[in-house]
Amino acid sequence: MSALPHEPSSEASSDPYEFEFAEGPQTLAELRTALEEISPELLTAFNARLDAATFGWDHDEVIAKARRAVAFKKRAKEAAAEAAAQEEAAGAQQVHDPWAHLDVRDSAS
Repeated sequence: MSALPHEPSSEASSDPYEFEFAEGPQTLAELRTALEEISPELLTAFNARLDAATFGWDHDEVIAKARRAVAFKKRAKEAAAEAAAQEEAAGAQQVHDPWAHLDVRDSAS
């Protein structure tokens, strides 16, 4: 049964740039903490943009951009950790080069 137009789809999206509303920090305090963990300079820049923004659309846009930055940074860290875990689980296997015997370089020269 398919979802109604106003209901979110139960299927996972394959778009890496799609941002779910529940992703990322939900409060300004959480957002500031997450930005500070990434970079103190990023937090300073966020605070400056937030102070310069007027309430309304500008204010919301500054917060939304920061939330996306934090969520995507977190995704990248999780993906890297998952790839490292998979590589470790698979074990680093030496690949035999079947053409190595054809390499007849003279090492004496």
